[in-house]
This record gives sequence, C-alpha cells and structure tokens, in this order.
Amino acid sequence: MALVPCQVLRVAILLSYCSILCNYKAIEMPSHQTYGGSWKFLTFIDLVIQAVFFGICVLTDLSSLLTRGSGNQEQERQLKKLISLRDWMLAVLAFPVGVFVVAVFWIIYAYDREMIYPKLLDNFIPGWLNHGMHTTVLPFILIEMRTSHHAYPSRNSGLAAICTFSVGYILWERTQPQEKILAQLMTQ
Repeated sequence: MALVPCQVLRVAILLSYCSILCNYKAIEMPSHQTYGGSWKFLTFIDLVIQAVFFGICVLTDLSSLLTRGSGNQEQERQLKKLISLRDWMLAVLAFPVGVFVVAVFWIIYAYDREMIYPKLLDNFIPGWLNHGMHTTVLPFILIEMRTSHHAYPSRNSGLAAICTFSVGYILWERTQPQEKILAQLMTQ
C-alpha cells in the first residue's frame, strides 16, 4: 500500500488551497462584511471549487488504497462513483473555471491593473496570496490532468453543466450592490 508521487502531490495541493483560503478569509477587508461576502468574487468561488476538487481527489486516492484487493463489490462500486464525480468535476468546473479566472485576471491586469486589482488591494492582500489565488491554479490543474487519467463527460452534458454554473454566477453577481462595495473600499 505505498503512496505514489501523484497522490502525495494531490495532498500537498489540497493543503495549499486550504492555506490560501484560510489566509484569504482572515483578511479584514470591507468587502468581506458586505452582502455576499467573499462569495461575490469568482476568484474565491474558484478557490473553493479547486479545494473541493482536490479534496475529492485525495478521498479517491485514500479509497482506492483502502479497497485495493478487498474484493468487496459494493466498495468497488462506490469507488467508481467517486472517480466519476472527480472526473466530472475536473471537466465541468475545476478546469474551465480555473483557466478562465487565471487567464482573465492576468490579461486584464496586464491591460489595466486598476480595472481588476486596484493598488488599494495591496494594503489588504499580500502578493504571495494574490499569486496563490490567480497563478497557481493553472499549474496545479495542468499537473493533475497530466498525472492522472480522467474519463470526461459527453460534450452536451459538460456544456450544459458549465452553462448552468455560468448563468447562476451571472444572476448571483447581478444581485450584488457594486457601488456600495466600491465606495466602502475607497473610503478606507
């Protein structure tokens, strides 16, 4: 029952995301006390998605280590369901949302930093945490895709799920009182 390097790597990535989330939530920012809190930011939602995904990866690895060679059909069936959930989550949420957040953040940041990450935020969010939220997501997900085999859902079901997520996020974002949040940040 020896651990392989990709399993150890998944645990390290999960711990990294947990650390980033804990440090982000510990920051005293005015926007955290407004309607929706951190959940209004796609970056935070992406961090939660990535942490849940890698949590499922670690759970899958542990389950496969514990059920290997047991011959129990029920455990094998449950493991297959867990692997299917892991694969679905990678294809539908973790990869598309992760790549979108990284690409859009850094493209807009290069074009006009103030539009996406005003210098004012440097007073609240340290640089290492910014990179943890907006840079490491892409290499971590690419490493996962390279080190493990995944069975992807059909194109139609995958597109339906990511479109549902996208529409849900847009509707959620539309309910946020943006002007009040910006005014609070500017007065701090």
